[in-house]
Amino acid sequence: MHLLDPESLIVTFGLIGVLVMVFAESGLLVGFFLPGDSLLFTVGLLVADGRYLDLPLGLVCALVSLAAVAGDQFGYAFGRRLGPRLFARPDSRLFRRDHLRRAEVFFARHGARSIVLARFVPLVRTFTPIVAGAAVMPYRTFLLYNIAGGVLWGTGVTVLGYFLGRVATIREHIDVFLIGIVALSLIPVAVELIRARRRASARVPD
Repeated sequence: MHLLDPESLIVTFGLIGVLVMVFAESGLLVGFFLPGDSLLFTVGLLVADGRYLDLPLGLVCALVSLAAVAGDQFGYAFGRRLGPRLFARPDSRLFRRDHLRRAEVFFARHGARSIVLARFVPLVRTFTPIVAGAAVMPYRTFLLYNIAGGVLWGTGVTVLGYFLGRVATIREHIDVFLIGIVALSLIPVAVELIRARRRASARVPD
């Protein structure tokens, strides 16, 4: 089993493992490296196939959405408790302050909507609820946007995988298709990195 291969993860750990990984990627500092989008897409594919996840699509979507919302709730509580101390935490193999700062910029730019939008941006997805908690975003506002984002992401990506999984061409070339999903999900991160570097270059005096 490869740690970041969605199908291997699902086959090995089943739906319980999927829910744990969704929770971790949504709100734990160490969960940023997990393959969230491709994992949910593969869940939909396997539900359609009926081999490894022989469960109703509605039940799977409900449980995945619940795990996503719970993960963000934990991240919010974690950020609210630790607050500014997080930004002074030293870098380690599983934590980089740059990731937190990137989420902070995303949060500042989009406000409450960032809780929904961040669901579809790898890395930012993990750190935005933590930043929202550290910024003491009103709890009711966070909860509302968290539920909306968790359901849209958890259900939307899984259902997309379910219906596309019924297409024979996609089933036969699933590895290539998953690579494409991962590449597309990383585009917003690459764009943000390029913009950050340009802003940093513009601030450097001649």
